[in-house]
Amino acid sequence: MLGDSGKAQAVFQTTLHEAARRAAHEGLPNERFWLFRDARWRCLEASETDLQAEPLEMEEHEVIAEAASQIERLEPIQLAIWISAAPEPQRTALAFFYLDEFDYSEIADLAELKLSELSRLLAAGRRQFQAWLDATFPERSTV
Repeated sequence: MLGDSGKAQAVFQTTLHEAARRAAHEGLPNERFWLFRDARWRCLEASETDLQAEPLEMEEHEVIAEAASQIERLEPIQLAIWISAAPEPQRTALAFFYLDEFDYSEIADLAELKLSELSRLLAAGRRQFQAWLDATFPERSTV
């Protein structure tokens, strides 16, 4: 989410330290995703001081059946870099979507979005990602 492994490690350590402190003194919240939400907010705070990309219109292609095989050709860091460049809250939605560990209602809860907004962000992000994949692997690109 941060696009910087050093910052990500610092946020991870701070989040776990705070969770251990809370467990020892106050007890942990009953909310299922409190740790993810806490880590997300820490990431957002850490990225506030960074340069922010200006909003721009990105090319979009319809998602194709071969998208999964295109993604398999990527190095994991390429996917992470692409996602980290997305604006918030789309970045959070895409990160949780591509982790493939959460259903849509859980992603909406974690990202603090309505399901309709989540759907719009994911659909646009996936079409933008498909355009980038088609540019990265032009031998397949027939849109």
